[in-house]
Amino acid sequence: PEAAEGRPGAGHEDFRPRIVPYYRDPNKPYKKVLRTRYIQTELGFHERLFVAVLTSKATLNTLAVAVNKTVAHHFPRLLYFTGLRSAKVPHGMVLVAHGDERPIWLMYETMNYIHQHFGSDYDWFYIMQDDTYAQAEQVKALVTHLSINQDVYLGRAEEFIGGDEQARYCHGGFGYLLSRSLLLKLHPHLDSCRNEILSVRPDEWLGRCIIDFLGITCVSQLQGQHYRTYELAKNTEPEKEEEEDFQAALAVHPVSDMTLMYRLHKHFSRIQLDRVYQEIQDLQMQIRNLTALTPAGEAGVTWPVGINAPFLPKSRFEVISWDYFTEQHLFSCPDGSPKCELSGASKADVSEIIESAVEQLNRLYQPLLRFSKRQLLNGYRRFDPTRGMEYTLDLLLEAATQKGHSHVLAKRVSLVRPLSKVEIIPMPYVTEATRVQLVLPLTVQDLDFVANFLDMFAMNTLDTHDNALLTLLFIYHPYDAQRVGQMDVFAGVKAMVGELEKRYADIKIPWISVKTEVPSQVKLMDIVSKKHPVDTLFFLASVWTEINMEFLNRCRMNTISNWQVFFPVHFQEFNPALVYRGEQTASSNTDFLRDGHFDRHSFAEACFYNSDYMTARTKLAADILDRDEVLESMEVFDVFLHYSGLHLFRAVEPGLVQKYTLRSCNPRLSEELYHRCVLSNLEGLASRSHLAMALFEQEQANST
Repeated sequence: PEAAEGRPGAGHEDFRPRIVPYYRDPNKPYKKVLRTRYIQTELGFHERLFVAVLTSKATLNTLAVAVNKTVAHHFPRLLYFTGLRSAKVPHGMVLVAHGDERPIWLMYETMNYIHQHFGSDYDWFYIMQDDTYAQAEQVKALVTHLSINQDVYLGRAEEFIGGDEQARYCHGGFGYLLSRSLLLKLHPHLDSCRNEILSVRPDEWLGRCIIDFLGITCVSQLQGQHYRTYELAKNTEPEKEEEEDFQAALAVHPVSDMTLMYRLHKHFSRIQLDRVYQEIQDLQMQIRNLTALTPAGEAGVTWPVGINAPFLPKSRFEVISWDYFTEQHLFSCPDGSPKCELSGASKADVSEIIESAVEQLNRLYQPLLRFSKRQLLNGYRRFDPTRGMEYTLDLLLEAATQKGHSHVLAKRVSLVRPLSKVEIIPMPYVTEATRVQLVLPLTVQDLDFVANFLDMFAMNTLDTHDNALLTLLFIYHPYDAQRVGQMDVFAGVKAMVGELEKRYADIKIPWISVKTEVPSQVKLMDIVSKKHPVDTLFFLASVWTEINMEFLNRCRMNTISNWQVFFPVHFQEFNPALVYRGEQTASSNTDFLRDGHFDRHSFAEACFYNSDYMTARTKLAADILDRDEVLESMEVFDVFLHYSGLHLFRAVEPGLVQKYTLRSCNPRLSEELYHRCVLSNLEGLASRSHLAMALFEQEQANST
């Protein structure tokens, strides 16, 4: 009331921000401040809600599984607590077994476990039984409206049998909410409660413990928020329950079997969905009313109402193209072919969007007309990053009237599948301190480029003391291997390595010699993998790669052991003879990206952990048995793609720049690898405009 009148209440200070100047006593030695890993730790933030489900060995595979399938994925953290566990724990459930089925002991051990492992990480703790159905979204909404500074014991308040009329405990069947402050105060008294309080019911025991030692009783209403519950009668039909208390219930109890749990979840999900649709309609109506008052007027209303307007390109290079499709084929294929069969997720997407279009038409024109689909004449779709997937469909429909007359007509409809709530994918924590082991395969054709590679490696890693090492892989042709005693083709490279080791006394650059006619990337990696520890982070490089610290850090951050491998797409500079034609090359660092392209045909560079490679390679060996010739048609990328369950992160890498050179493509490799190498050479010559200008100048010279 005082705040509403604009004056501070009694005992309230007038809080105003003030600047605290930094001052360090010059007489005291400087002490480095150690920062926490995450800023939320330093600021003292906690996660919002922890949920504990009390179950038993008898109901673990029934009711507990039903809870896990209905509401578990809505809560940020949920654990199951039981006295004894069965031999096999259901998939996807985190179970804690205390070794004793006594109810009071289970409650005591559960409260101890929660305090020990999660007491400092969460603000709220929700305790429920496996025969309770809780509306997860409403429970999460409830805790967002409660102050974390109070000792909260919230649930369905029940009287003790023969006890104090003022004291109440929270009924365990309907769940109850504990605040972090209450849990911290309660923990020192749990042992006393276990020894002094006698009770048959664990919820009564906990309630008596909180009342006797903290003086806090259970409440069903707090800070304007109501904890609404509903007690199910026997043989209840959730679909037929129309009581207002049931529709608004946050927790329902008792749930006798799994089927009833699923029926309750379906019923309350439908209520929640209807509520969301009604809220969307109300918001759309408000947007229409407010837009009419803006300078743009009703013309400023976008379709659909409330969804971002389509992306407006500023030039022809930013135009988002449409993909054409029919019910059987897609005319914009991932592999670049002009036509491919519609299958998988794309086929399901098209079927769903056609079904939705007919359903919307019927909803709009019924009962006067009833539409049914005859055929999809034309279909177009495109992904707009500002709003989602857009569709335009030309449908051949049969329209039937109420009198039974029918007529065939074509109708064009537009639909949008908007981007929904954005989710942040949790990723394991990685640092930039990991040592990177560079692996450089070399053939006789690469000798002219080795000196530049070693110079860049020394300047960008050895001079800067970056945590990176280099291993050279000399690939000898059988003919050169026989003559290595008389003339070693890699003698010059070995001399350069010796000079580097003299200049940097603490650095050793080992090399491995291999004799083969077909330098298969997988076979070469097999040799290197066996000579390094399993926790080694490899960067498989090419001789044209210019190593720099910026890329090495991204290699460390984008490669996660047992989670993700990184295949960067390097930037390939065009042939300067075609691009500049005798003119001076671009000197600005910001202009170099105009004079080349990202080579999507090359998979030569890769960052991955040795342990991940060994795991995938083991699966590959079991698949191909002794057919080693299969390895000649594979790259490391194929090994991870087909034989590992890891994320494959493939992204353009502007920090990985390669000078132009005409690569030698080994015809003894597989047809696909040879074809990709040829395409990489052809597309790396120059852009279309540069090639057109070169042809024009050649024709001009020939004509004169």
